[in-house]
Amino acid sequence: MRRARGDAGQAGGFEVLPFGVLIFVAGVLLVTNVWAVVDAKLTVTAAAREAARVYVESPDAGEAEPRALDAARSEIRARGRDADRASLRVLGGGFARCQMVTLEVSYVAPTIALPFVGGWGDGVRVTARHGEIVDPYRNGPEGESSCA
Repeated sequence: MRRARGDAGQAGGFEVLPFGVLIFVAGVLLVTNVWAVVDAKLTVTAAAREAARVYVESPDAGEAEPRALDAARSEIRARGRDADRASLRVLGGGFARCQMVTLEVSYVAPTIALPFVGGWGDGVRVTARHGEIVDPYRNGPEGESSCA
């Protein structure tokens, strides 16, 4: 048996280049999507905190929830997100002195998000909750201060 000498006829390794590019693109896409979910979590956390603050500082019970929803949507828009993908729920408490009010903000982040292009897919629901106590010394809420 005779061994070939030199590299004539060798093409090994070239077929790996497209596979390497594919792996690189898939990795960048994965990192981008993970960051989109992390960014959405930061956004809903800030929106829940702002909504709870506005809820407990509202002048009366009738205005508390609509004002909290406006505050949450404003925070989401300020961070460059679509406010129509967000929802707000009051989980517990009420608008009365010393009541712990817990609000939950949910946002549906796109399944596939690409910078400068946008997102596609049904999405991943990201949720955050925040609670605040209605101030016992302020004017407006009914009842007596039992927590101070």
